[in-house]
Amino acid sequence: MMAARTVDPAKGPFAQPPRGRLQAQVALAGLTSWRVGGPADWLFQPADLDDLVDALRDHARHSPELPVTFLGLGSNVLVRDGGVDGLVIHLSGVLNERRRLDGNRLLLGAGLACAQAARFSAREGLVGAEFLAGIPGTVGGALQMNAGAWGGEIWPLVESVGTVNARGELHSRTPRDYVIGYRSVHGPEEEWFTGCVLQLTAGDADVGTRRIRELLRERSAKQPLGLPSCGSVFRNPEGDHAARLIEAAGLKGLRRGAAEISFKHANFITHDGTARAADIEWLLRHAQAEVQRQFGVQLEPEVRVLGRPVDGDDANEGTS
Repeated sequence: MMAARTVDPAKGPFAQPPRGRLQAQVALAGLTSWRVGGPADWLFQPADLDDLVDALRDHARHSPELPVTFLGLGSNVLVRDGGVDGLVIHLSGVLNERRRLDGNRLLLGAGLACAQAARFSAREGLVGAEFLAGIPGTVGGALQMNAGAWGGEIWPLVESVGTVNARGELHSRTPRDYVIGYRSVHGPEEEWFTGCVLQLTAGDADVGTRRIRELLRERSAKQPLGLPSCGSVFRNPEGDHAARLIEAAGLKGLRRGAAEISFKHANFITHDGTARAADIEWLLRHAQAEVQRQFGVQLEPEVRVLGRPVDGDDANEGTS
């Protein structure tokens, strides 16, 4: 097994202490919906946007060799058992502003949970964002992958976004600055979302609230929400569904250690709280390989795999 990395607090990512919370060697399992994974070398939760900007500027001058990873609710990431190099910036609950602007426009912070954004828009009598209630992540994460559910996606609603780059420079951008596709967004490198303005439609607050409840009931009936997971593991290939292909390949219920391809929904990998990240990644890679072998379809993960494996683990080795 790989030995735990030793982080010297005297050689941290910043020359000056930030106002937010900075910790060394913090386990990330509790900050992800899969509840697995090793530690971050450094975990930083900024106090606010100004603190984030100052910290990134300090990092760029003091320790630019340390990689930077942004983390929201951790619902679309698999953190490997060896942990994550460098600086992890945790935005969940920090940039969580929600405010109605003029007309039917909403300003939403990147650290705001999508479910909170959906409920806020409904209370404001605005419709079009109800689908966000079914996305188990933050607004920033939704922007990063053009998240969607029940036929809705976030980027068709976007009027503008705020970003910050690795040098701590703030930008305001429009959808024209990005190449946006199904579960994919490509834009300026080393920039991260700080928030967005959505353009919605006037409607009835009670109707929007009821619609959210209906969608959440449907989600609960079809998905294994009581167990740790990342939500959907794979994007749906054009004209098909990843869950159908995985089930047709005979993989429902396949286990590796404590991890399992869910009987309830084959595009979910769940566990009982005791799995290793390596077991989950093995099932992910195995499902890809079997669907490719049997049907000639390459499944593309929605989830990002981060960090270092533990020595001796091989997600692609063998089968159960």
